[in-house]
Amino acid sequence: MGNVGAVIVAAGRSTRMGGVDKTFAPLLGVPLVAHTLDRFESFPQVDQVVLVLAEDSLDRGRKLVQERGYRKVVHVCAGGQRRQDSVRNGLELLSPCDWVMVHDGARPCLDDGMLQRGLDAAAECGAAVAGVPVKDTIKLVSPDQMVQETPDRSSLWAAQTPQVFRYSLLLEAHRTGAGDVTDDAAMVEALGHPVKMFLGALQNIKVTTAEDLVIAEVFLKAASG
Repeated sequence: MGNVGAVIVAAGRSTRMGGVDKTFAPLLGVPLVAHTLDRFESFPQVDQVVLVLAEDSLDRGRKLVQERGYRKVVHVCAGGQRRQDSVRNGLELLSPCDWVMVHDGARPCLDDGMLQRGLDAAAECGAAVAGVPVKDTIKLVSPDQMVQETPDRSSLWAAQTPQVFRYSLLLEAHRTGAGDVTDDAAMVEALGHPVKMFLGALQNIKVTTAEDLVIAEVFLKAASG
């Protein structure tokens, strides 16, 4: 597979957590992002990790890395205005590598199986994104909340992270992409490059509210039990 780097993105504003940086919200007694970092630290195929945080959380992040003895975290850096700017900052700090995994720091409930599925899928075409088939019926709605279309649910997946790419491909996508995007796969798609979907997990939630913390605790307890 070659050298694999990871960029953990946790530089969001946490606006839905009442101004508290969710990255360091306690989850089973340790900061949320520690659960995420633990997974990448222990996954054998990952060689190096860059942690991207909000500017005013850098000291806390570096202290966490030191206290928990993460050997693979090679840099803790500040994010940018947009998520894609934060990912770009992390990408530029990785030592030369063949593959890169991009993961939301606020998704702590992943496992080794998911990371391996991502590497396997990316090996097929150079780009892969975790996701799950949607369970709800999705409606396309106009600005005045009128239903315009009901797409066929059988072909709809909700995208998650990790997303895995050939490093050179993702760097090219970031250096040439101009528009705002919500995930890295969209930037690679914009290059006209194929992207493979692989199975994430319903438990692989992104913690954005205080209620999500409670749910994540349940999932993590079940996984460790």
